[in-house]
Amino acid sequence: METIKEQNVLNISPTISIEEISKLIRSLLNGKALGLDSIPNKVLKVAASVIIKDLVEAASHCFTSGIIPKSLKESITVVLRKEGKKDYSLPGSYRLIALKNMLVKVLEKHVANIISKAAEEHRLLP
Repeated sequence: METIKEQNVLNISPTISIEEISKLIRSLLNGKALGLDSIPNKVLKVAASVIIKDLVEAASHCFTSGIIPKSLKESITVVLRKEGKKDYSLPGSYRLIALKNMLVKVLEKHVANIISKAAEEHRLLP
């Protein structure tokens, strides 16, 4: 039976720091469409200093338990017409926008950063 070599295993911490979540929140763009929680990114940035510890606790719990609450998995998908298309009967004439919960956006950015860093460190991409 074959075993996984230790060098091929990525050790990813399931916790997230206050600094990391603060950085992710600051990187969110203002003026984006609201998700199901109806929290604008601009408001989140202003409130972050007050709620940051709770956000870190919630995010860390999701990562350590492996459980994402059902409410965070829900989204609304909106179909928008692309401007200047000649034939709107074609699917390519439209774009889909997924409106997600604010915490999900932050968690997804964190996971994407981890994956990008691991891909660079282990030279997984050409």
